Amino acid sequence: MGKDWVIFTDLDGTLLDHATYRWTAARPALRALRLRAVPLVIVTSKTCAEVLPILRTLRPRQPFVVENGGAIYLPEDYFPLRVPAARQAMRGWLRVALGTPRPKLVAALARAARQADVRVRSFSEMSAREVAERTGMTLGDARLACRREFDEPFILVDGSGRDAARLRAEIRRQGFDQTRGSRFFHILGNNDKGAAVRRLMGWYRRTRGAGVGALGLGDSPNDVSMLRAVDVPILVARPGRRYDRETLASVPRVRRAGGIGPEGWNRAVLRLLT
Repeated sequence: MGKDWVIFTDLDGTLLDHATYRWTAARPALRALRLRAVPLVIVTSKTCAEVLPILRTLRPRQPFVVENGGAIYLPEDYFPLRVPAARQAMRGWLRVALGTPRPKLVAALARAARQADVRVRSFSEMSAREVAERTGMTLGDARLACRREFDEPFILVDGSGRDAARLRAEIRRQGFDQTRGSRFFHILGNNDKGAAVRRLMGWYRRTRGAGVGALGLGDSPNDVSMLRAVDVPILVARPGRRYDRETLASVPRVRRAGGIGPEGWNRAVLRLLT
């Protein structure tokens, strides 16, 4: 990495292990990034409430993106410029909201499911205990996952690929969008991870210079827009050492990490650093 870089990373199935949610296999690369002062920006479908504890263990006071591009969080005074639409979110943090409020998404999903004649079950219908059972999270972490603002995860109940396609078409007809992560489908508004990454890179380049490069790591279709927005896109393998076919087809120039989850993440980042 011969010039200034910013690394953007997904969490579940990428930096965090799909089953255990641990990042210990990526510790060598994370240490190397800290030594080189390379910004590491989390870009995830998780909520702000979920990301803050993770951020404290990885690297404090870095920007992060939540709920599939629904909002960007910035440490106060992180960029020495005025950030349009930034509002105080909590002590020490600003938020730039990009997504559609969750109640509108929940209502749109219900309408689209009726029109498409597809049965769905969304987070708004699930208890924290059910979310924990479906994801392998602790009950406490599941409660944090339910504190959504700009994105609504859901599953198809006894649905097929044709049902998913029909539902997506109906969601788009209503002016919303659908994506898929490692466990759930998601309905969202006119936002995605890529739009948030491009906005952040605009601020980085204004403050660090036009030569700043962007590297992105993900594992699922909801990472496609992020991988398209960076200079070096890297796809991490899923359990079974499988690479997601839809993402490979959507980002032809993507590189393969050479490993699963945080193991592949670690290998890819160290390879680029050295």
